[in-house]
Amino acid sequence: MKYLIVGLGNIGREYEATRHNIGFRIADALAARLGTSFATKRYGDVATGRIKNAQVVLLKPSTYMNLSGEAVRYWMSTERITINHILVLVDDLALPFGTLRLKGKGSDAGHNGLKNIAQLLGSQAYPRLRFGIGNDYPQGKQIDYVLGSFHPEEEARLPQLIEYACEATAAFCLEGITSAMNKYNSAAPTELNVMMTNIENNGAPWAYSQADRDIRN
Repeated sequence: MKYLIVGLGNIGREYEATRHNIGFRIADALAARLGTSFATKRYGDVATGRIKNAQVVLLKPSTYMNLSGEAVRYWMSTERITINHILVLVDDLALPFGTLRLKGKGSDAGHNGLKNIAQLLGSQAYPRLRFGIGNDYPQGKQIDYVLGSFHPEEEARLPQLIEYACEATAAFCLEGITSAMNKYNSAAPTELNVMMTNIENNGAPWAYSQADRDIRN
């Protein structure tokens, strides 16, 4: 089976460490785990690899967030990947920091990247992995918050949380959306050490270092 994993974000150094670019960071972590690298192609940076028996195409659109659907539609067509075999990695203001939510379909919840994807695919029934960035900002400062950097204590925890998102992505490819939702939607970030140890003991798609499991509370 072939899957298209799409990390949402904005191109440019000024956006690299922002909350809105967490999708790019998860995609980068996936590429590192798979031992592959991105190449600049039409509508974005693309990398390919395998998670066990699943063929994976990683995409970081270069269209800017609001036009992400152009890249998704093009690479779905080019790689002949069906809508139920794409997974969009996206930031979510409505979720507490570090919380993951896998969904097989749903509204855009005001996210312009998701909105454009739905418009160009003609459907909201595409899987997505929402990564919580919290919403601790003053009234009227949403844009500044989303395009701002994570707090230092959040940044310190991101490597483990991103790894957790990588595991959820692998489960989506290997087990399907329902099984992945059951495993990853209920666990809180503080349960990561136990969860990652269980995954490793039961055959992870890549090797871990001890640092991957050391949670900084």
